[in-house]
Amino acid sequence: MLETCRLSAVEMARRIRAGDLSVRDLVAAHLDQIERVNPKVNAVVTLVAERAMAQAARADEQQARGAALGPLHGLPVVHKDLQPTKGVRTTFGSPVFKDFVPSEDSLLVERIAGAGAIALGKSNTPEFGAGSQTFNPVFGPTANPYDLTKTCGGSTGGGAVALACGMTPLADGTDMGGSLRNPASFCGVVGLRPSPGRVPAWPAPLGWSTLGVEGPMARTVADLALFLSAIAGPDPRSPIALGEPGTRFAAPLERDFTSVRVAWWKDLGGLPIDRRVRAVVDAQRARFESLGCVVEEAEPDFADADDVFKTIRAWTFATGLGELVRQHGDAIKATIRWEVERGGRLSAADLGRAELKHTELFHRMRRFMERYEFFVLPVSQVPPFPIGQEYVHEIEGVRMETYIDWMKTCYFISILGSPAVSVPGGMTDDGLPVGVQIVGRHRDDRGVLQLAHAFERTAGAGGALAPLAESAR
Repeated sequence: MLETCRLSAVEMARRIRAGDLSVRDLVAAHLDQIERVNPKVNAVVTLVAERAMAQAARADEQQARGAALGPLHGLPVVHKDLQPTKGVRTTFGSPVFKDFVPSEDSLLVERIAGAGAIALGKSNTPEFGAGSQTFNPVFGPTANPYDLTKTCGGSTGGGAVALACGMTPLADGTDMGGSLRNPASFCGVVGLRPSPGRVPAWPAPLGWSTLGVEGPMARTVADLALFLSAIAGPDPRSPIALGEPGTRFAAPLERDFTSVRVAWWKDLGGLPIDRRVRAVVDAQRARFESLGCVVEEAEPDFADADDVFKTIRAWTFATGLGELVRQHGDAIKATIRWEVERGGRLSAADLGRAELKHTELFHRMRRFMERYEFFVLPVSQVPPFPIGQEYVHEIEGVRMETYIDWMKTCYFISILGSPAVSVPGGMTDDGLPVGVQIVGRHRDDRGVLQLAHAFERTAGAGGALAPLAESAR
């Protein structure tokens, strides 16, 4: 059964359509893998095995009748435990919601089911998705599949680990400050932060916000594109939904990159970067050059990016979670209470100043990307760190001021609204994954996927499972 779980999602879909693989056998193989491996890592926190097998049987019957099949027909998926799932416990990683069962699906869950995927359960997340370390008081921490003493990152940590361990071929997630990219980097899988509005979100209290997005995670870039083709596209429930249909992402990703200009990061305005990360990422420059890219050391001006992100993030937390914190106090973790308190102290002048700088940042990036089609930099400033450590306190001798300061390489990109992907770039000397982040022009999600696909193929190892997937008993 493990051989089946090793297949890419694209290959699974092909075999199902060819009649070489039943959906029942595919789902059963993944449920067996969850039973074997999940006790070691704690990635899938709510399992719906009987429901999944019943849906698999119906999917096989539909295909036998010659019914039209969706793009994700029969493919297993796990939903992040921030996504409301009708009739299935959704805790948001919080004791306040530990027994909450929604009465309706989110738009993302609805769209994935409509494309024919089979939900296996919910993946672990930090409380309300805050912080890039996956632990919470309801389910505990999720371990890194390459080293169980290390974190898997976050906040889509459970999804990344489930992918790396062959427990699912697809996982959905969210990304405000790096929550699709950081765990992908830490776990050796791929995660895309799409352009805001590419994957419409509902319910969303701040429907006009562009800071947080929803998106796909998988083991290969082609699988990522297949998943995106099913979840992207307009919906009237999202006021910022982009009008392009998702089907455009189903087209082949092959492209000639000869003479395409790529900006290679320098020091990102003096950010501290762990020397192990720097070594792995910089070693990948030759792979981009082997594709024919013209690679030059250059980077956008990120002045004010930190202040703008933190101001808008704090306001978002205060607006979205303020009432919950007021009602439940110490039942909510300290970093969220800190964000809400900070957001509550912001004035209209503070927010206005942040939005003016936000616009200036966008235009600086726009002008920079007129010369370069892509910008490459590390996903995270550090490799995976100890699982018992809530966040990074120091990088190369530089103290971190807050619980998110070690994620600036991700959230500087978030505040720009640029599409960005984390793709495996290599390993540290002690065997921990490090991701390369590819950033594209405004709304060029497809271009980002194309370059990531080409880069992935230069290594010839896309889609590999973590050793734990093979050895856990």
